[in-house]
Amino acid sequence: MVLAKEREPEQEVVIKMSEVESMGLQEARARADTYHRYHIDAKETEDLWKIPRRFNVKVGKFGLAKLIFKEFFKYFGHWETVFSRPCTYGVFSGPVGGFLPRPDLCVGCLRCEVQHPDFVTVTPNGELRALGDKYLTWQHISTIDEEARKGGVPVRGQGYRGRFGGPGFDGMFTDMSEIVRPSRDGIHGRELIGTQVDIGSKPMHLSFDSSGNLLNQPEMLTIQVPFIYSAPPKDLADDGVFKIMATAAAEIDSMALIPVDDVNRLSLGGANVAPIVNCAGCDVPKGTRMVELRSWNNQAHSELSAKGLLVSVAISMSEDWRSKLEEAIDGGASILHLYADHHGMDGEGGFLMDTLAEAHMSLVEKGIRDRVTLLGSGGVAGADHLPKAIISGLDAVGLDHALLIAIQARLTGDTQNRDSATVQLPKKLDIDWGRQRIVNLSCSWRDQMLEILGAMGVREVRRLRGEFGRSMRCAELEAEAFGDIEGFPGGDA
Repeated sequence: MVLAKEREPEQEVVIKMSEVESMGLQEARARADTYHRYHIDAKETEDLWKIPRRFNVKVGKFGLAKLIFKEFFKYFGHWETVFSRPCTYGVFSGPVGGFLPRPDLCVGCLRCEVQHPDFVTVTPNGELRALGDKYLTWQHISTIDEEARKGGVPVRGQGYRGRFGGPGFDGMFTDMSEIVRPSRDGIHGRELIGTQVDIGSKPMHLSFDSSGNLLNQPEMLTIQVPFIYSAPPKDLADDGVFKIMATAAAEIDSMALIPVDDVNRLSLGGANVAPIVNCAGCDVPKGTRMVELRSWNNQAHSELSAKGLLVSVAISMSEDWRSKLEEAIDGGASILHLYADHHGMDGEGGFLMDTLAEAHMSLVEKGIRDRVTLLGSGGVAGADHLPKAIISGLDAVGLDHALLIAIQARLTGDTQNRDSATVQLPKKLDIDWGRQRIVNLSCSWRDQMLEILGAMGVREVRRLRGEFGRSMRCAELEAEAFGDIEGFPGGDA
């Protein structure tokens, strides 16, 4: 048994119980004081490229002047009332009040329009609603931008305004049982909730020699968050993006997948960068712990593994993924990275949740689930998608478009298919600025994961993998409740 000690760069230091027993009380206390819980340091980082505002506010100047003239005589002498600016959010708090409103501050409460419908109009901003597509919507983009700017959990005073049911991840509800463990409230830290995940292979049983030495050591690495950074589109050949990904992954102790040529050219090699390779002969930088093969290759996998590297195998869902999954597992692959498109669809028209559950259960049925790590990329557009993807069977989730949105990239064209979107980055992209934006996003999404785990009474994210009983499907609940009602799809005619 070991106790965690303060983590030093690129190595894990432990204190054996025998050492603790030999320490004096003061020494043990001093050693314990060096331990720090894992924490992501979020710092507010302003936009370089301001996202369009949510609402447009139009005020009729004649109507406003008429109202002010009327109130001047009605409340004469009560100057505080006469000169009040009746907007909680400061839309009319500029130098000339409502004659020059500040719509950037409007949250759409509509108080002004309800009270003065004759000369005040609040309308949605079409420029904002033009962002994104039918899957990665403008609401996702607006939320990601706020998370990347502040690093906190977005809170809306009006409560949840999203969809209760729908396609994709919106079709899954998570089961909350906070009453079971009300003190396990992750982001407040009263009880530790672990977000570490293991990437690699664990033996299904332990084997020891006659001296008690372990013969089959686990071949894996541990990252502090249940997500990694997937590579950007191939046509986005921007050195700044690669540097941002690598430095952000090192700061939060995750992994960034970057093409090996770019890793070598920019000297980005390290423990938190996994070069993407297509052969065993690629020049992998010193200090690399994991690489990713673009596709299954038995010989390349064997040669890379012989070098002491963990090897992730990329499997595209657009192909016959089941046979490739079987072939890779039979060949000894221990890390499989399943890629859907950016809307979370596989090549057969199925959504990622069902595909992941099928892959997870196939490993369970073979009795080798802990020997294989499942990673998955595609379709993750919000923080709530993370726990749902892990419930569906993933060990860790790959983030892709969300990272680009965090550094305020504009995506146009076909944003569903991989490597086909046109990406426009902010001018004069600063590496430190971009790193902090992605670190902020990671902090926000981790905190929201902690909130989900705390509400479920789950003490670590590893225990959420494949926990189908922690989820409910909207379609199944509706079929159970309304299936016998005439007119319901599939109900009695």
